[in-house]
Amino acid sequence: MKPTRLFRRRYIPDELIELKDDQILSHEENLIVTKWDVLKPRPDIACGYSAYYIDKGFKISKILDASGNLVYWYCDIIQTVFDEKENAYIFNDLLVDVLIYPDGHTEVADLEELADVLEQNTLPVPVIAQALRITNELLTIIKSGEFAKYIACIPQ
Repeated sequence: MKPTRLFRRRYIPDELIELKDDQILSHEENLIVTKWDVLKPRPDIACGYSAYYIDKGFKISKILDASGNLVYWYCDIIQTVFDEKENAYIFNDLLVDVLIYPDGHTEVADLEELADVLEQNTLPVPVIAQALRITNELLTIIKSGEFAKYIACIPQ
């Protein structure tokens, strides 16, 4: 069997990037946990860990600065496509993001990008509806206090 490969597809800008330097820490049927360094150097963040919840439609990333301090939790709304022949996962970024700061403040980001793809007919309406439903489910998880169980798989 070929080694597992991970890809990130973005719609804005339109790109497909292989996450070839990401280290897979664990891989279960509906959960992949990775460790990674930023693709492009940034002064505010250096590295992190990500948990891809394939069946839930979101990825939770623990974003760390150069000293290893938590900057925030960054949650991407995703749609996963698995290519069995290539043993490759393509994580389509459905644009909406949820950020959770160490003090508990939560914000939803990039809704304007979702509106843009709706107006431009770049993504089908059912995919956009799915992104909104997943975002709502994630916000419910956060508000209910259940978020801790989703980050338990990420190294502390």
